[in-house]
Amino acid sequence: MNSFKVRTDLALEARESMEENAKECRGVSVEEEYREESELKITRVVIETMNGAKAMGKPIGTYITLEAPAMALPDEDYHQEISNELARQLKEIIPEIDKELSVLVVGLGNRDVTADALGPNVVDNLTITRHMVKEYGKAAYNRKRVHMVSGLVPGVMAKTGMESQEIIKGVVERTKPDVVVVVDALAARSTKRLNRTIQITNTGIHPGSGVGNHRNAITQEALGVPVIAIGVPTVVDAATIVSDAFEKMMRQAGEEPIDIQDELLAGLGELYSMYVTGKDVDYEIKQISHIICNALNCALEV
Repeated sequence: MNSFKVRTDLALEARESMEENAKECRGVSVEEEYREESELKITRVVIETMNGAKAMGKPIGTYITLEAPAMALPDEDYHQEISNELARQLKEIIPEIDKELSVLVVGLGNRDVTADALGPNVVDNLTITRHMVKEYGKAAYNRKRVHMVSGLVPGVMAKTGMESQEIIKGVVERTKPDVVVVVDALAARSTKRLNRTIQITNTGIHPGSGVGNHRNAITQEALGVPVIAIGVPTVVDAATIVSDAFEKMMRQAGEEPIDIQDELLAGLGELYSMYVTGKDVDYEIKQISHIICNALNCALEV
C-alpha cells in the first residue's frame, strides 16, 4: 500500500498521513480542542517553515479544521452552534476585521454539479452590503461601522473560457477589496469527513487540486490582497475507498498490509479519476451552505 497515494485538500489529513508513516514533521504545530457537549472538534495546524510545507505538501500558513459529526443533520440549534464557532474562527483569521473592511466573497465551483455547488450556494444566500453603503452610506444600516460585502460567482472554465483567478483578479483590481474570502468544495481522504468538516486557511486555494484538475492559484501573491479560504470536503476518490477496504480486509484476516499487486494497482489507477459523494449530497450541501453563510454574516456583522 505504500506505493498508493491518496488525495486530500485537508491539512489535518495530510498531518495524520505523516503520523501513520512515522515521519517527523518539524516546523508544523498542531493544537486540538474538543467540545464534548456539541461533539465539535477544532484542530489548528500551523505550518511555520519551508521544511514543514514540503513535508505536508501545503503552503506555509494556518489551517483550522472544524469537525462536527451531525453537521448535515436537520438540527437548526446544532447548526447555529457550528455557525457561531465558525464565525469566531473567521474573526481571528481575517486580518484587521475590527476595522471597516471591503470584503469580496467568491463562490467557486459549478452550480450544475451538486457536489461542487457549495461556493455558489453560499454567495447566493449571503447578505451583500457594498451597493447599499456606496449609495446611502452607513445610514442605510443605522450603524457606526459597516463592512462593505460584495459577492462573485466566477463559474468554471468550461463555461466561461477563463480561469477563475483571471476573473477574480479583474474584479479585485476594479473594486479594490481589503480581503477576499473564497468558498469551495474540497476532496477528503476519509469518507467520515464528507460534509462533516469545515477547513479555514489563510493560504488561499488551488481550485481543483484535490481532484487532479489543477487551475491557477487564488492566493495573496496572485491577487495582491489577503485571501481566506473556506472549504468543505464533498467528495473522496473511489480508489481511496477500495484501498481502505482492501487494507481493512487484510487486517481482519490477521495479515499485515503489504504493497498491493500490480493487477490491483492498475485497477486502482482506473478508479483514481472517479470521485464518490453521499446519496444525500444535495440536501447536505444546502444545509452546510447555510451554516457557512450564517457564519460569514455574523463574522462580518451584517
